[in-house]
Amino acid sequence: MLGQAMENSDPAVEVESPCQACGACCSYSPNWPRFTTEDDSALDLIPEKFVNARLSGMRCDGDRCSALSGKIGEATACGIYAVRPEVCRTCMPGDPECDMARRRHGLPVLG
Repeated sequence: MLGQAMENSDPAVEVESPCQACGACCSYSPNWPRFTTEDDSALDLIPEKFVNARLSGMRCDGDRCSALSGKIGEATACGIYAVRPEVCRTCMPGDPECDMARRRHGLPVLG
């Protein structure tokens, strides 16, 4: 019984990131997933196939980052989540950038 109570109180089990059912910020603009504050060692961790020809940001297919998989608004995942650029790390659920991207895709805002 004690093990059950501990298992049910694990916040990682109960809370799912709204980002995993969204992906709007990763499919907003080919200029958004740009490199800004990363140093060379951080950029070297991003697989070359996901970097644009100018080496200034992520490669996009239209407005969609090439590292994004899944369907916007349903289920998405980042193929380079652990080494994603700083601009991707700073966009948070419900912040103005998130809300703007969600509106563009016809999704309700979180904020």
